[in-house]
Amino acid sequence: MCGRFTITKTEQELEKRFGANFYTRVLEARYNIAPTRNSPVLTAEKPFEFQFYRWGLIPFWAKDPSIGLKMINARQDTLAEKPAFRNALQQRRCLVIADSWYEWVVVGHRKQPYRILRKDREAFAFAGLWESWNPAAHAETRVPEQTIHSFTIITAPALKSIASIHDRMPALLLPSVERNWLDPTRSATEAMELLQPYPETELEYYPVSEAVNNARNEDPRLIEAQVPRSHPETGTLF
Repeated sequence: MCGRFTITKTEQELEKRFGANFYTRVLEARYNIAPTRNSPVLTAEKPFEFQFYRWGLIPFWAKDPSIGLKMINARQDTLAEKPAFRNALQQRRCLVIADSWYEWVVVGHRKQPYRILRKDREAFAFAGLWESWNPAAHAETRVPEQTIHSFTIITAPALKSIASIHDRMPALLLPSVERNWLDPTRSATEAMELLQPYPETELEYYPVSEAVNNARNEDPRLIEAQVPRSHPETGTLF
């Protein structure tokens, strides 16, 4: 799965990398993005403008936005079957912008976080889906009368090179197919064919501070390498 990620690149770096612009909002470095937080995405509606959507998909038919906490991830192998994702896969695909994500290895009663990223430290895009939820359509809800745009991150089996950390990972799109993923003329079947395994040799990971475990912590020290409490392949203490 994917429960936290980072965006440490500058606006200028991301604009150059994705050929899009930040028109209406200033991007701040993010070292511990957690569910329910807003984060930049690209959609077919505005393919050259970064928009800030809430992490945790809220289907249009949901009675309460809290359902989004259960839909931060969508498994690649069941996308076409799940009612919450099926329609979005057809019509509302997005690029979720990131430059690393965190996973944890349980050691006794503790959780050792690891940061996973490209070896060249470049930004990348998770394959995502998005939805719009209108509270006015659900009179029983007590939330501000404002449409919420939300997203989920698609997950796939982990590459062998990082499987010792977790058995699943975000579906990373190759740069060459990112715009194809957004293309609304592509069918769901054609879009799914774009979700190919990322190159094994391009990713790496290293242990980071357990301060990452607290979603309130947001500090550049979170991505600094630390001495791990265990080896991720064995789970044994040093």
